[in-house]
Amino acid sequence: MPSLKDLRNRIAATKATQKITKAMQMVSASKLRRAQAAAEAARPYAEQMEKVLRNIASAVQGYESAPKLLAGTGHDQVHLLVVCTGDRGLCGPFNSSIVRLARERALALIGQGKEVKFFCVGRKGADQLRRQFERQIVETIELRSVRVIQFKNAQDIAAKIIKRFEAGEFDVCTLFFARFKSVIAQIPTAQQIIPPVLGEAGDNGNASYEFEPEEEDILTALLPRNIAVQTFRALLENVASFYGAQMSAMDNATRNAGEMIRKQTLTYNRTRQAMITKELIEIISGAEAL
Repeated sequence: MPSLKDLRNRIAATKATQKITKAMQMVSASKLRRAQAAAEAARPYAEQMEKVLRNIASAVQGYESAPKLLAGTGHDQVHLLVVCTGDRGLCGPFNSSIVRLARERALALIGQGKEVKFFCVGRKGADQLRRQFERQIVETIELRSVRVIQFKNAQDIAAKIIKRFEAGEFDVCTLFFARFKSVIAQIPTAQQIIPPVLGEAGDNGNASYEFEPEEEDILTALLPRNIAVQTFRALLENVASFYGAQMSAMDNATRNAGEMIRKQTLTYNRTRQAMITKELIEIISGAEAL
């Protein structure tokens, strides 16, 4: 049975932990507002970029002159999975849910006889994938030192991906990230970016367009930028999702610490009362013996 001093130390340690989780919750809440605003601001641009590409690509689909980033290599044997996670933990299932989706996709592709490679953006995702796919991880990028995600960060990642594609290292590239929906809901998402899945062009009222320069030239400049834009969107969605998940996790931790403090205080009071009662019984028994 623990002594009263041990119980007091436990209560003090739990209260200190509760202060830390409460502080982290408040910090996450303040950062979440800016991260959510940035993610929501990036969505219309990324979606409009896809629409523009869809309309231009519909004019060159099937042509031999179509850019390789649009048409692909003609094979789907080697897949590059770009897994975007956080560099920090204490955020509930945020990192593990993205890794789980990527792992399920990798195992399904391997089951079909495909070759899988991983490009990890974020230390936590790399650490989890390394346990099972260490040899398949071709590169890891950490953004822990980056205080605010900029488009330049996405451009650097996109340039590395395109360089590997041009070197013939893979046929299909898929981006994995968590789309921010709310503080308690972050949706793990997989988006194929090479070759892009654009769908059918929208109905423009049978309008006829003339492009200057030619469609192939526009796509040659636009496709690399689209990869950077989609990567930037994924990074911003991840930042918002991370702070939302961390805020929710720290709120739960603070509540759990409060419940532990209540139970520990109750145990302390009962133990203290039992010791007082025992001492009183000993005094009374001694007095009666005289």
